Amino acid sequence: MKRTFAAFAVLLAVATYASAEEKQQPKIIWHGQSFFEVISSAGTRVILDPHAIEAYGRIEVDGDLILMSHLHTDHTQVDVVKDFKKVKQFNALKDAKGDGRRVEFVPINEKFKDVKFRDVASFHDPKGGLLRGRNGIWVIEMDGLHIVHLGDLGQILTEEQVKEIGPVDVLMIPVGGVYTIHGTDAKTVIEQLKPKRYILPMHYGTRVYDDLPTLDEFLDGQKPTLIKNFDRTNELTIDPTAEPPPEPLIAILHWEKK
Repeated sequence: MKRTFAAFAVLLAVATYASAEEKQQPKIIWHGQSFFEVISSAGTRVILDPHAIEAYGRIEVDGDLILMSHLHTDHTQVDVVKDFKKVKQFNALKDAKGDGRRVEFVPINEKFKDVKFRDVASFHDPKGGLLRGRNGIWVIEMDGLHIVHLGDLGQILTEEQVKEIGPVDVLMIPVGGVYTIHGTDAKTVIEQLKPKRYILPMHYGTRVYDDLPTLDEFLDGQKPTLIKNFDRTNELTIDPTAEPPPEPLIAILHWEKK
């Protein structure tokens, strides 16, 4: 009996170890502009603001959930997701009449598998939406992390918006200006939200896509020790159990994996 119990204990320990080994850490993949994949440790794949910009090459990804911040075409190309018609899709905005004249914010607070997600209303410009309309901010919770994607944010946040967004571990923030906040305003928004782990700049000009200004304004004045260049990969793996750094790191991802 004792031998049987001991053998069972060994098998249980091995199974537990194997299970822990199989469990992956959450990962974030950038495809240029505002297009991200966020993958939980359980393998749930969240797609954010998918585009089909030719300069970034033909992209095709797997996805379980698609979240879009607004209705512009460089944020809503769901057909880059395999079998997209079978994938759950949410847009923070809706065109009430289909003519672009009455675009409304859609409050969403849902759970899908191991991922919770909700949106926060904001504007695409600093004039209360008069120039470019509304924008949705996505707050995603997985593996104990709060991941925030600001979409095409065009304003400095209000106190109410900061409170509604809540704590932030990872922040995806536009920095290129023109259609969104520029680098200087992005720094202000970062001060407002105080992300704990990572800042991922997005929606800016790159070597292959020069329709927007580069990162320069955003990086100007930043501490060099806080800037981490991923010049050969578009992937960032996060250990949720690790202590956050004293200050958040600015992770500059490549737009493809070399």
